Amino acid sequence: MASPRSLTERADAYRLKVVRERDLILGALDDARAAQETVLDELLTANKETVFGREHGFSRIRDADGYRRAVPIRGHEEFSPWLERVHANEKRVLTGEEPMAFFASSGTTGAEKTVPVTKGFLQRCFLPFYFAGFGPLAEEHSGLLTRDDAVLNLWQDPHSRSGRTIGGKPHLGPSQLNYGKLGEDLAVGLGNRAPWSDLPDRFRDASPWERSYLRVRIAAEHDVRGLIAVNPAIAAALPYQLGVWTPRIIQEIHDGTLGGRAHRPPDPGRARVLARLAERNETLRPADLWPELELLLAWNTYVARLYLPALLEDYGAGTELLPAPIGSSEGPLAIPVRGLPAGGPLVVTSCFYEFVPADDALTPDAPTLLVHELRTGEEYHVVLSHRGGLYRCAIRDIVRVTGVYGATPVVEYASRAGTVSTAGERVRESHVLDALLGACAESRLAICNVMYRALPDGPAGHEAAIAFRSPPDRDTTGRFTRALDAGLRRTAPGYDAARRSGALAAPVVRPVAPERFFTEWRRRVETGERPPRVKDRLFQAAPDVWDRVTAPSHAPGPERAHEQNRAYGEDGTLG
Repeated sequence: MASPRSLTERADAYRLKVVRERDLILGALDDARAAQETVLDELLTANKETVFGREHGFSRIRDADGYRRAVPIRGHEEFSPWLERVHANEKRVLTGEEPMAFFASSGTTGAEKTVPVTKGFLQRCFLPFYFAGFGPLAEEHSGLLTRDDAVLNLWQDPHSRSGRTIGGKPHLGPSQLNYGKLGEDLAVGLGNRAPWSDLPDRFRDASPWERSYLRVRIAAEHDVRGLIAVNPAIAAALPYQLGVWTPRIIQEIHDGTLGGRAHRPPDPGRARVLARLAERNETLRPADLWPELELLLAWNTYVARLYLPALLEDYGAGTELLPAPIGSSEGPLAIPVRGLPAGGPLVVTSCFYEFVPADDALTPDAPTLLVHELRTGEEYHVVLSHRGGLYRCAIRDIVRVTGVYGATPVVEYASRAGTVSTAGERVRESHVLDALLGACAESRLAICNVMYRALPDGPAGHEAAIAFRSPPDRDTTGRFTRALDAGLRRTAPGYDAARRSGALAAPVVRPVAPERFFTEWRRRVETGERPPRVKDRLFQAAPDVWDRVTAPSHAPGPERAHEQNRAYGEDGTLG
């Protein structure tokens, strides 16, 4: 695809592409069943002569029932025997086309994934979803398309260092894919032609934490109007990062340096303005750096629905939160559309979807429901297939059906798979999140972050480590805890039964300083994890994470967080 000659032409072409792909998907939603039949037929036809296709009789499959009989449900890790052959450069194992790369993701289980990326997968499955997912942005904030430096894209970093498979193919996150090198110029992504996108070569080996600083440092001298986070943990961490970086940013702008090296002419005037703002607010906020910010694009469900409303205060009163498209390294799920506050209709033209009720076990022969069989208000495990080499793959994410668009279910990301259960209660993440929302409303407390687990010692019970936006007193904490318990009894039948029988104690709430969660996020990014991969996780069983978040810590942080820590006490818990 030829690159448009000017920024205006490129903006117009991008807008037209986004609208076209969006309209094609929306046009299929009135007959989701037919769209799904087409997707299934295409993936079977494209890959029937592969090793996997022959082993599972793709050429004999005529419909969804035949497909379900021939292919068991598998987790990604169960595709290893075939993926090992693909990585050894054997041809036509999972896909008829040669993979050009592999998407990486730590996923729900923590095990590294390698998802084949073929040209057909990109053109037929991924790119239509990718473009259509920015439909509301392109139509409602079209001014962001007219300047390369109007958008700070903290999700994508196509110039960051990526890995290789043992077969030598790129192994990278979807946010690292360099579409320009693939000839897809319009897919390069908003903000990825900005001055901060491709950092000087001397920073090529910088850690993800330092790369984030360098990009924000450059953007601090530009009129940024939109910020793309996708992963809401990135949006939540930015005010904390600015607290850490404020003195450095101001000094470097004053001196005209980037990472301690000469970068552009010194700007003492801009530095003085920022210094005054930092003194007034105790730290720089996104709203201070970019007062005309109009858009934050991020997922707004799961844990983020607890903290995003209050977080927007740091981004400015004029900043609109737009929901990001929903997908994973395994494949697309849903696109946002105007009028829906969260989630979106399933992308029935990209993947073949099956669903298992959230309370049922994900076994190889688990009965599944198709798109047209879903019920509003219910939650489901997602099983997806596409022509990129995933067949009935259980991605271990749970979605909630919130309505219908045309004849297609509207879904939002509800939670990860898995339960907390010490007395047979089988509490899911969505049970806890719904109960937390109710407890926040009743106690008038706002949450910055939270993690939850079964009590490791003592009587059977659960505990939550919660960073409240303002430290509650003991009476308020007690009121919140009672509301949480009552909410869990309403949302989780097994929990209510265990509480009534006396088999389960009331939950324990441990208030901690917000800085503790941000310090943990920082630790992971400083040790090499890219920010798009460091996501919120409600159910957290790792003892070392609990120790770091709830035990005494002397890690440096922004002054505003230190002030709040004093309200909590020296050990980070409510004093």
